[in-house]
Amino acid sequence: MIERIQTGVRLEKGIVKVLKGLAEYLDLSLGELLEGMALHNFEGKVPFSPQTQAKIAQMKDIYGVQLTAADSHHLVEGATRD
Repeated sequence: MIERIQTGVRLEKGIVKVLKGLAEYLDLSLGELLEGMALHNFEGKVPFSPQTQAKIAQMKDIYGVQLTAADSHHLVEGATRD
């Protein structure tokens, strides 16, 4: 048995859109998707098959996400629009 907690994290908007779309495609909740990604990465394993990676590439294209792993520690947040 596990215990889940509610967390409030801030993520780049396009990444969230891709993650939500991917979760829907895989018939998972967003939390389940993130847990699976984390567990795979903790062990140095790739969390997605080539087929799923191709779907991710399509979703990134749809949502205009051009960010890559190389950008991960260099993101600068702009002013929010409300």
